[in-house]
Amino acid sequence: MPGLTAPSDYALEPPRHPALQINAKQPFNAEPPRSALISSYVTPVDFFYKRNHGPIPIVEDVEKYYLSITGLIENPKDLFMRDIMMLPKYNVVATLQCAGNRRTAMSKSKTVKGVGWDVSAVGNAVWGGAKLADVLELVGIPKQTSVTKSGGKHVEFVSVDKCKEENGGPYKASIPLSQATDPEADVLLAYEMNGELLNRDHGYPLRGIVPGVIGARSVKWLETINIIAEECQGFFMQKDYKMFPPSVNWDNINWTTRRPLMDFPVQCVICSLEDMNVIKPGKVKISGYAVSGGGRGIERVDVSIDGGKNWVEASRYQKMGAPYVADDISSDKWAWVLFEVMVDIPQSTQIVAKAVDTAANVQPENVETIWNLRGVLNTSWHRVNVRVGHSNM
Repeated sequence: MPGLTAPSDYALEPPRHPALQINAKQPFNAEPPRSALISSYVTPVDFFYKRNHGPIPIVEDVEKYYLSITGLIENPKDLFMRDIMMLPKYNVVATLQCAGNRRTAMSKSKTVKGVGWDVSAVGNAVWGGAKLADVLELVGIPKQTSVTKSGGKHVEFVSVDKCKEENGGPYKASIPLSQATDPEADVLLAYEMNGELLNRDHGYPLRGIVPGVIGARSVKWLETINIIAEECQGFFMQKDYKMFPPSVNWDNINWTTRRPLMDFPVQCVICSLEDMNVIKPGKVKISGYAVSGGGRGIERVDVSIDGGKNWVEASRYQKMGAPYVADDISSDKWAWVLFEVMVDIPQSTQIVAKAVDTAANVQPENVETIWNLRGVLNTSWHRVNVRVGHSNM
């Protein structure tokens, strides 16, 4: 497309932070060390996980770049960046999480297929841009619309990004029109991340941000928005990112029996300790993140230092020094909360954390009960084994 191209190889990849743990080189998929996630409420761009399906697109001339809005609408339009930037700008604090976060732990139960993510395929950023509801008004779709006059019920995001799963075609995904046209859903066409223009890894010059939903629906490097009658038929909507029961394997799978994943379930991870860390006996601070999808807040985080027999409640916060009240107007409803608690650990043990969201959704105790062949949505209790040593650490 004018101004933005998808290269055929990986020769022109952007620079990345050396601390990232690389899970796949081509396409580039990487996550930060877990300790980096709890150093700040807003994740620095360098430490935000990188999830890609092909070579990173190149912007040759942002002045020539435009977004086409087409499909089941009366007046299709091409919008240049200047048109989008003339709309009211909103900043939305939202956590993105890959559906495959914590896949590595699920694969220890039984092999799964997919990029091996530890616990850091997640990040929290301030996304700046125009609300999709405002953009769609420019093509004659009023706010709070669930179906257009021509029968459009879904909004499909199509990327410049080319991927092998689409046989060299573009990455794409869709959301319901009712969500896209609801200003309260805060769906953005974002051009900024943490107060700066998006970088190439994160979708420059323009990407979708769909808060509260798995990261796969927040499409980067937008080329086209299609208003369509049925949900997107692309690979990543129909033959991936679906949750199957443990009984389904690659011989008996029927992709049509499950809906595409959207809201992510309640999740909680300990970030202050790695598995098998050696620590001194005594007081230890346990800290990490907790997040739920669909705009649901975190009601509670429980921590156990004896493998889940006894529990203490951790304190929760978003901004330092300000109390966090779940679902209050003062809280960022699309964003994670950080938690911490001081505990006394006299001997080697298993530390466990679990969260409860404002709808009283809880995390499953064991990964085996939610095992699925694609290794998605591992939201089981997070467990870290620690050894207490008396060495001079």
